[in-house]
Amino acid sequence: MRVLFVYPVFPETYWSFRHALSFVGKKAAFPPLGLLTVSAMLPENWQRRLVDMNVQPLTRSDIEWADIVFLSAMIVQRVSLDQVVKLCKELGKRVAVGGPYVSTSSDLVPEADFVFVGEAETTLPEFIDDLKCSSPKRIYQATERPSLLSTPVPDFGLIDINQYSSMNVQFSRGCPFSCEFCDIIEIYGRSPRTKSSEQMLAEMEAMWVAGWRGTVFIVDDNFIGNKREVRKFLPDLIEWSERHNFPFSFLTEASVNLAEDDSLLEMMQAAGFHRVFLGIETPAPASLKEANKSQNTKRDLLESVRKIQSYGIEVMAGFIVGFDNDPDDIFERQINFIRDSAIPLAMVGLLTALPDTQLWKRLEREGRLVHQSSGNNTDCSLNFVPKMDRERLVEGYKAILRTIYSSEEFYQRALDCLSRVRNDAAALQRVSVIGVLRSFIRIVLRLGVRDRERLRFWKYLFRVVRLSPRSLGNGIALAAMGYHFRKVTEIHCAELPLTGFAGDGTPLAGEVSFAD
Repeated sequence: MRVLFVYPVFPETYWSFRHALSFVGKKAAFPPLGLLTVSAMLPENWQRRLVDMNVQPLTRSDIEWADIVFLSAMIVQRVSLDQVVKLCKELGKRVAVGGPYVSTSSDLVPEADFVFVGEAETTLPEFIDDLKCSSPKRIYQATERPSLLSTPVPDFGLIDINQYSSMNVQFSRGCPFSCEFCDIIEIYGRSPRTKSSEQMLAEMEAMWVAGWRGTVFIVDDNFIGNKREVRKFLPDLIEWSERHNFPFSFLTEASVNLAEDDSLLEMMQAAGFHRVFLGIETPAPASLKEANKSQNTKRDLLESVRKIQSYGIEVMAGFIVGFDNDPDDIFERQINFIRDSAIPLAMVGLLTALPDTQLWKRLEREGRLVHQSSGNNTDCSLNFVPKMDRERLVEGYKAILRTIYSSEEFYQRALDCLSRVRNDAAALQRVSVIGVLRSFIRIVLRLGVRDRERLRFWKYLFRVVRLSPRSLGNGIALAAMGYHFRKVTEIHCAELPLTGFAGDGTPLAGEVSFAD
């Protein structure tokens, strides 16, 4: 059996970091971890190839080689996914689709031969057995949320690691909280399941043997969702890292209550965590209560951010506007919070109702749903009727983006962040000195010579050298990401139709071209 794995195009968003990746000579931020894991679950005698369309074009010869094509996608990759499925069917190939998108919207991929709803550890073995008996079903629905103790090491050999700015692994699935707008708890449940330390260290070893040195993203939606297991894992990770001379630095996602746990923060700092993403959402208490984000109402959010930063861990965070209970001054309050918190990488989005979430169900009951979400909460589209005037909401959102991603605002937050976050992240990454120099030259030429904001860049750079010289590497990296945010903001804040959708409800997006 010859299996072709295809990862569809991820459109240009704040999360793609596409404009920043060009500085470091990379084509994508992360490899498709789900497909790499599925590959490791297949029979050993099956041949397999992977085409990440964010790294290389998908060719007809790739598809013609395969007996079956496996795809995984998020909602935001929907347009590309549909195009790939259509092309594969035109070439007479069987197509299997799984991943987060179809787990909540399986009815939206009618051309697929096989659809996997839920986690592969449950559905894939049954499919393989049925395929061997020539009696596969069209839909495989996971009847349980499986233990991760049998999940294999991802098949990192399928990718060219040099094309990515970071590697990724997964420690846990699920989150103990119940935020109304979140689809993670609907897909993975509220009882976080984890891998063992032995499994995680085997994945670290596999990346190390493959030659990776640099950032590793632990992709859990809440890394500390199961604190008991995290406390078991981190000492083993620290020991492994010390033994291997700290080849990786880590970033992850966590809930804000991380700030209350000094011992956990100390271990994360010792293991080499240099950044954590927090779901702050909003400084408006009524909106947090509406979203059932109770964990954020029990603490001073600014103090929580400062506490985490004090451990040498940079905070990036998600923010949302569009809640029913947002006050009239929510846009100014969001800007002020982001400014005061010294969070350079502030991801602000419009509230969106994702399929099967509690928010989706409530808005459906209230008759306020308009259409399927594009999966991109930063493209100025809305898929429900908001309580605030729609045009005012979108224009207020654009005002936030224009403000926080302006060079002046971003560089000041970066400087404030560097003054608070004292770490030696660069020393934890045994990366190529030549590669670092090349990236530095590219950034300086683009931001310091060609960019219209070059004077602000030089002012920022001189202040980094004077005030935080040991953080120069991180300061340059932040400047590159700030450039990406500014470029994407220029696109999203252009004069576009407020719906962000074509007349037939299809998200507006560029066509995906396939190489011959």
